[in-house]
Amino acid sequence: MTHGFGPVAPPDARIRAAAEQRQTQLTKPAGALGRLETLGNWVAACQGVCPPKQFERARVVVFAGDHGVARHGVSAYPSEVTAQMVANFLAGGAAVNALAAVAGATVRVADISVDAETDPVVGKHKVRRSSGSIDREDALSQAEVEAAIAAGRAIADEEIDSGADLLVAGDMGIGNTTPATVLIASLTDTEPVVAVGRGTGVDDAGWSRKVAAIRDAMRRARPVLKDPVDLLRVAAGADIAAIAGFLAQAATRRTPVILDGVVVTAAALVAEDLAAGASAWWLAGHRSTEPAHDLALKQLRMEPLVDLSMRLGEGSGALTVLPILRAAVAALAEMATFGEAGVSTSDAETPAAPNLTK
Repeated sequence: MTHGFGPVAPPDARIRAAAEQRQTQLTKPAGALGRLETLGNWVAACQGVCPPKQFERARVVVFAGDHGVARHGVSAYPSEVTAQMVANFLAGGAAVNALAAVAGATVRVADISVDAETDPVVGKHKVRRSSGSIDREDALSQAEVEAAIAAGRAIADEEIDSGADLLVAGDMGIGNTTPATVLIASLTDTEPVVAVGRGTGVDDAGWSRKVAAIRDAMRRARPVLKDPVDLLRVAAGADIAAIAGFLAQAATRRTPVILDGVVVTAAALVAEDLAAGASAWWLAGHRSTEPAHDLALKQLRMEPLVDLSMRLGEGSGALTVLPILRAAVAALAEMATFGEAGVSTSDAETPAAPNLTK
């Protein structure tokens, strides 16, 4: 089902085959670059051109939102930190800013449901102030969940129409690993105690409160598990619903995305239900320390590029692997073939690799 999203066509299989053939012609033993080769082939298929082009406008969008459940002791930090971090992003002082600069990406912040007034530059798509406390009430109304999904779609369209050729979704919101874990544990049929992590670093008492909140929220979510929009309305939040809309629309628009940590990957699970086949356009950047993240990656059948014990969010894990993806593109596009370099091969009859453009 597409739930209002356009048909999601897969990356170009013909171009992927051409990229695979080109890999055999480059001045290296076949398969010697390991997963860099499959990554380069994926980028070529997404772009519809072989050799692929280096990314010119990689763009990170950090979706910010607060969650009512944070008021009940499930986080090591108060909700006020969300608005303070939005200001930090805009000032260029956060991890996402530093990592984006190294990776050759730029950062946008979108206030979807921060429980405070923020700079008007980030509030164009704001749905509400904070989402409901999902252990005892719905996160959103029907109108609000529809507005949040539409906001994510609109942001994806704005970025792609402005020339973005690679997207990263990031998150910022105190308490947001709680609804993320509810979504993942519910959709993977996992007991809360197996899925719950430490989030921002809660102590044992905080972890117990978090488990209880997630258990209660999962009970409330059970009747709506088959409907992704209702699931977002009951058990997620405006920021996560917007991320889901963003990921689904990026795939509809044939634009690759690097997924970040547990919050973004929870949204990805729902986005795959919103727009079947969307996951073919996503790459798992890293595996975080949150147990639910690994559960979600397995459900999506994705193998992350790195495991660095990161748990920050913001898009930080995805940005850390962006240089690896750039390396994969460079290897496929810029290496000489055996014929071009005059290097002998074990098979003198091997045909030259084609150059395919859109």
